[in-house]
Amino acid sequence: MERAANDPFGDDIYTEPDPDPDTLANLGPLTPMAGIWEGAAGADEHPESYGVGRDAFDERFELEPIDAQTNGPQLFYGLRYHTHITKPGEVETLHDQVGYWLWEPATGTVTLTLGIPRGQVRMAGGQAEPDATEFEVRAAVGSEVYGILSNPFLDKNFRTLSYRMHVSINYDGTWSYEEEGMLSIPGQGEPFPHTDRNTLTRVAPPVPNPLAR
Repeated sequence: MERAANDPFGDDIYTEPDPDPDTLANLGPLTPMAGIWEGAAGADEHPESYGVGRDAFDERFELEPIDAQTNGPQLFYGLRYHTHITKPGEVETLHDQVGYWLWEPATGTVTLTLGIPRGQVRMAGGQAEPDATEFEVRAAVGSEVYGILSNPFLDKNFRTLSYRMHVSINYDGTWSYEEEGMLSIPGQGEPFPHTDRNTLTRVAPPVPNPLAR
């Protein structure tokens, strides 16, 4: 099989590189996101039987560095994350999500993996410069890379056709996101844009990855 001219890995798909043990020094555009964050200005728009439902929310977003990961010559540095969301003044979970933010230096690729306990997983990707202060990742249903998988109920009634998340690193040390999932809902002629946005302030620094410690 011939390889593309821009393939950074060559013909040897088995030999692993020798990664830097310090993940925090190799996260590219993800570097400013490492740590524990909170935000109380979240805004959500979601589908309801009467039209558009709107919720304010509080969020705690934990992003901790992991040891470097390899697939043969492919090398990732990353952050394991957990975000937990509630309505203001409440303790009941509104949204819970886990996954990884990954940076691939060789290709300038940012990858987001996410899983939510309503029976859905997604993997989204996008390109970025190592010092970028804005970047975006995208996924589409049916794609074998950067795709979306849902349980049968969601796939039938609230089918996520596409997903994007835009991240902005702010000058004041905060970071913001805006995400959109386009939903196909029975009886609605046009896809519904389910959106969330928030700005997060760091409340604790990251703990170095195990190898760096």
